[in-house]
Amino acid sequence: MAVKDPTAVERANLLNMAKLSIKGLIESALSFGRTLDSDYPPLQQFFVVMEHCLKHGLKVRKSFLSYNKTIWGPLELVEKLYPEAEEIAASVRDLPGLKTPLGRARAWLRLALMQKKMADYLRCLIIQRDLLSEFYEYHALMMEEEGAVIVGLLVGLNVIDANLCVKGEDLDSQVGVIDFSVYLKSDDDIGGKERNVQIAAILDQKNYVEELNRQLNSTVSSLHARVDSLEKSNTKLIEELAIAKNNIIKLQEENHQLRSENTLILMKTQHHLEAAKVDVEAELQTYKHSRQGLDEMYMEARRQLREEAQLRQDMENELVVQVSMKHEIELAMKLLEKDIHEKQDTLIGLRQQLDEVKAINVEMYQKLQVSEDAMKEKNEIISRLEDKTNQINATMKQLEQRLQQAEKAQVEAEAEDEKLKQEYVNKSESLQNEFFQKEKQLLQLETDLKIEKEWRQTLEDDLQKEKETVAHLRTETQEIVTLKKEFLKLQEKNKQLKSICEDQEAALQELASKLSESKLKIEDIKEANKALQGQVWLKDKEATHCKLCEKEFSLSKRKHHCRNCGEIFCNACSDNELPLPSSPKPVRVCDSCHAILIQRCSSNVP
Repeated sequence: MAVKDPTAVERANLLNMAKLSIKGLIESALSFGRTLDSDYPPLQQFFVVMEHCLKHGLKVRKSFLSYNKTIWGPLELVEKLYPEAEEIAASVRDLPGLKTPLGRARAWLRLALMQKKMADYLRCLIIQRDLLSEFYEYHALMMEEEGAVIVGLLVGLNVIDANLCVKGEDLDSQVGVIDFSVYLKSDDDIGGKERNVQIAAILDQKNYVEELNRQLNSTVSSLHARVDSLEKSNTKLIEELAIAKNNIIKLQEENHQLRSENTLILMKTQHHLEAAKVDVEAELQTYKHSRQGLDEMYMEARRQLREEAQLRQDMENELVVQVSMKHEIELAMKLLEKDIHEKQDTLIGLRQQLDEVKAINVEMYQKLQVSEDAMKEKNEIISRLEDKTNQINATMKQLEQRLQQAEKAQVEAEAEDEKLKQEYVNKSESLQNEFFQKEKQLLQLETDLKIEKEWRQTLEDDLQKEKETVAHLRTETQEIVTLKKEFLKLQEKNKQLKSICEDQEAALQELASKLSESKLKIEDIKEANKALQGQVWLKDKEATHCKLCEKEFSLSKRKHHCRNCGEIFCNACSDNELPLPSSPKPVRVCDSCHAILIQRCSSNVP
């Protein structure tokens, strides 16, 4: 024959008893009435069986004076796993009549039954087996499959309405004994199968309806959460639409301004062309009237043409230099844009780090160092940007100076062109063509200057934004410094509290050792008292001398009687004192039997 595991047999027996108690409770409740009181015997037997099931395989925990096994530890853990159980735990702790953890556990079971959530609470407890392993052995009922079966059986108790008075009931001193005579079958129970089938069908229907209600409640909560998220996203989209509309309006206004400026520039150029045509016609008329000194003028014109060609070559070289400077400025702008994007990324990372710093106080110091390093890098980048803007301003000033020189050269060339037009018609036409070309170059230079001014404006805006971000970061660093100071203060308070707790624990340990010693002495005294029971006290008239020193009693030497042995001693011989927790002063003890002495007045002592 194979030897069965005793723990498995215990689990099977407890499971069968739980089945019988739950079945008997439901059947008797349906026949007696759905609402039950605390004096109902099947209900009391159910609580006793549940207490035995929860105690199976419970680990022994040490206390100051002894070892104990309580089921209040795992039941108290339910409020951390199931938020709705916090109300039950708080009400159990506030009950005035409960003094022991076992009484609190019994009150908790009764309140859970009244709430019809005992199955839900215990199911959350069984799922977290890693937490239960702190309270139960590996072979306990709650750690095995039998615990899950009992939780499933507890769902059927939701058909019962319990009306229990927990406040005035003495739950600490109850003795949990299972009455097996209640669960023995009789002939009447065998004959009522049809009624049991009907009751089971009604219970199944009720359980089905309750499960449907729970599922509907969960779906309703999920739908509410989705509605809230959709409303938030809708508000965000509306805000983004408003921002986009504002941007479109601003762009349209800028476009309108640019078009108006373009029309003004066109009007100015047409006016300049008309004036130039009038001047050319006047010069042609003066050239027709006077043709003196043509040879000399021709030589001077050739010389001026050479000088003008040289000036033109110089202007072209300057234009090449300006084009190269323009390319360099474009490259600098691209690099600035890259730096700005990198700064924005670093700013986003810094904000995330600041949020994490506010959430986790332990890693505050390290993240503060990281933010300070990032601030240093950003200050360096800002200084670089300022240097680049200064360089761009210097190049802009150089370009303006060169433009002024070009305008002066253009004025000189126009004067020379007027002289040449007076001399020769053909040369005047060529000079006119060159004049138009120079005007085109001037227009191009003006457009380049406008573009560079716009770039300069954008760079100044970017610098302003960077300064604002730097100011914001400085304020955030100041907040971090204040948080760091508060964290250091909290650490100091924590150290003080730890020292106080250590002192209190040491005092408690000393008290426990003294109490254990006094308890041992009291037990020895009790044993001595039991051994010396039945002896008769001496009379006061007969006891004239002390038992030990044999001196006569007087005012200074008072009588002290032993309760057990009846001996009489004086106060000088009975100096054995023992502290008791119940009395504020130490008591005197008999030398022979170690019993407590009583001081009484005798006939010779007033």
